Amino acid sequence: MPRLFGTDGVRGKANVELTPELAYKLGRAATIYFGKESKSTPTILIGRDTRISGEMLESALVAGICSAGGRAIIAGIIPTPAVAYLARKLETRAGVVISASHNPFYDNGIKFFGGDGYKLPDAVEDEIEELVHVIETNDNLPRPTGDKLCHVEYRHNLLDDYIKFVMQTTNQRFDGMKIVLDCANGAAYEAMPEILQRLGAHVIAFGTMPNGININDNCGSTHIENLQRAVIENHADLGIAHDGDADRCLCVDEKGQIIDGDHILVICATEMIKNNSLPKKTVVTTVMANIGFRQAIHNLGGNFEITSVGDRYVLENMIKNGYTLGGEQSGHIIFTEHSTTGDGLITALQVLTAIKKSNKKASELNALMTTYPQVLLNVRVKDKSAYESEEVQQAIKAAENELGDNGRILVRASGTEPLIRVMAEGPDQEQLESLCRNIVSTIESMTN
Repeated sequence: MPRLFGTDGVRGKANVELTPELAYKLGRAATIYFGKESKSTPTILIGRDTRISGEMLESALVAGICSAGGRAIIAGIIPTPAVAYLARKLETRAGVVISASHNPFYDNGIKFFGGDGYKLPDAVEDEIEELVHVIETNDNLPRPTGDKLCHVEYRHNLLDDYIKFVMQTTNQRFDGMKIVLDCANGAAYEAMPEILQRLGAHVIAFGTMPNGININDNCGSTHIENLQRAVIENHADLGIAHDGDADRCLCVDEKGQIIDGDHILVICATEMIKNNSLPKKTVVTTVMANIGFRQAIHNLGGNFEITSVGDRYVLENMIKNGYTLGGEQSGHIIFTEHSTTGDGLITALQVLTAIKKSNKKASELNALMTTYPQVLLNVRVKDKSAYESEEVQQAIKAAENELGDNGRILVRASGTEPLIRVMAEGPDQEQLESLCRNIVSTIESMTN
C-alpha cells in the first residue's frame, strides 16, 4: 500500500481522498499513540485554515481523539506555526493542523506536530499509520466510556497569545512604513494585519475576507502579481504575501520586484552576519535554490548547505549542525532562534527589521542577489516514478550536456501533489524553456 503520510502530512481532495472517516481514524490513532507514550490522558491541540471542509474534518478528528480517551483543544482558524508554538506553550502531547497550505480550496490535509513543536519523524508517522490500519481492519483498541471520556475545549483566545509571541521576535517598530499585505484569504487574515498595526505600520490589506472557497484563489504567495500592482499603485515600502496556512512568506520591494525565499535568506543572512549572530556564517537551503543565491552568500563571506526539497530536511540539517537560518525558495523560512518550523509572519517581521536597521530601501537589499533565469514546469501524472525511466534520464542528460557549466537541470517528484517538476536554470531563458519542454514531452510520452 502507498504510504499515507506524504512530505507534509496526509493530503487529498476533501471528502474524496481525505474523508471524515479517515480524519476520525487519524485522530483516534494519534491519541492512542501519544497516550501510550505518556501513560496519561493526552491533550491534542487542533488548528485549521479557512477551507470550507475544515470544520467537517475538525469535527471528525475531534471525535477520533475523544473516542480514544484524549482531550481536544480547538484553537479555530490559526496559522500553522501558531499550532507548533502553542503546542509547546500549553505542553500538549501534540498539535494538529487541518490545512493543504497553498493548494486549492477543494484539497485539504492533516499534519501533526509533537508536543515539542517539531513535525513528527517518519518513524512516528509510520506507527500512527499502522494504528490507522488496525482501526480499519480489527479495531479492538482502547475505547473509554462514562466519566473517562474527556471534554472538548474551545480556545479562540489562543490567537492573541501567538500574536504577542510573534511581535516579540523583533526589537523594531515600523512607524512611517506603508505595507501592502496579502493574506491569501487564509489562516493569517486576522493575525498579520493586527501584528503590523500594533507595530506602527500603515497597512493596506487584502485577502482578508475568507468565505471557505477563496483561499489561495488568485491571491497569496502563489499569485503574487496582484501584490506587485498594489505595492506600486500605493507607493508602498514593502509588500508581504502569505500562503493559505501562513507558514510561507514572499515579499515585493517598492519597485514591484519579487523578493522570493532565496532573496529573503540573503537579506536576513546579511543582517545576521553583520551582527555576528549567524553560526558558522552558514545558511541551509535546498536543491531548488537559485545559482545566484550561492554567489550572493559567497559574496557575503558566508557558507551554505544544500538539502533535499522540503522544510523538514532543512530543519533536520539546522538542528544537527546548530545553524539558525534556513529555508526554501518558495518562502518557507526557519529561524530556529524563534520557532521550530517555518513561520511566514516571523519571516515578514525579520525582513522588515533588516530594512529598518539598514536604512535602505527594500529594492537595495533585494539587489544583494542576482537571480539567474529559471524555468519550472509541472507535469501532472498518475505515476510519479515516470521520471526515473531510461528515456527521461536520457533527455535530462542531453539537456545537462547542452547547458554545460552554465546552468543546471533538476527533475523531481512533488511530495504533496501528483506532479513531476522539471526545472532548468542558466543565463538564456529561451534555451531553458526549450530544454524543459523537451523533458516534459518525454515524461508525457512515458505516462500516456
